Amino acid sequence: MDKKEAAALKIKAAKIRIAALTAFDSLGNGHVGGSLSICDALAVLYGREMKVDPKNPGWPDRDKLVTSKGHAGPGIYGALAVEGYFPYDELKTLNKPHTHLPSHTDRNLTTGVDMTTGSLGQGTSIACGMALGDRLKGRKNRIFLIVGDGECDEGQVWEAFAFAAAKKLSNLVVLIDMNKKQLDGRTDEVMPLGSLEDKMKVFGFNTQLVNGNDVEAMAQALENTRGGGDKPYAIIMDTIKGAGVKEVEETEMNHSIPVSHEQYARWKAELEAEIAGWEALL
Repeated sequence: MDKKEAAALKIKAAKIRIAALTAFDSLGNGHVGGSLSICDALAVLYGREMKVDPKNPGWPDRDKLVTSKGHAGPGIYGALAVEGYFPYDELKTLNKPHTHLPSHTDRNLTTGVDMTTGSLGQGTSIACGMALGDRLKGRKNRIFLIVGDGECDEGQVWEAFAFAAAKKLSNLVVLIDMNKKQLDGRTDEVMPLGSLEDKMKVFGFNTQLVNGNDVEAMAQALENTRGGGDKPYAIIMDTIKGAGVKEVEETEMNHSIPVSHEQYARWKAELEAEIAGWEALL
């Protein structure tokens, strides 16, 4: 990847963060930490890796994204708005009456969302079923699945991973957002899981551990999942909860936090300044 492509992906990640923050600003609160931690991955997925068409969101042969950590919906909405799946101003309706953007992702409400999620663990099983179903239909697309590290406390997650390996679902790419925090504390204090990298390898996945807030590292890791074979793929994304906004990064309990208009304006300005710096490299 050359410097210009890397800069373009960093710009996209910053724009996704601004879009997500725009949604939070309209509501005054939300799942900020876990939404921001996946924005770099989303920039690479939508900007480089996934085969999708915003003008034809129901295209049967598209790649699909399942966000099992469905409370990170505002991050997904940010990416979809930036890509043009729906008007940007709809972000300001987050979780309000009659909105198309509920707190958790809902495929029946939001254009571009491939699966309804929010009950932690369930998205993993659904993604496995989607991958198997598309393979049986002869489709060459892939299923990308975002899972939280706190979500990995759920037994259903590991049942799904065992199924994926047993069925040799090489069209499934699991991205575990290892931001090291969950709702009520740090993951190593609430429910220590040891090495997620080692666990995924033992469960039968082609596994990589990367800096999930580095778009170049994520791009290379996703390139490595294109090879097919007889194993599903896992990328353990070592991330910072609240990544990209220093004030949120430094807030210890940042799973769901209030967002004032003043904070939003300050964070948006900081991200816009970063964008201007990267645009100079284009």
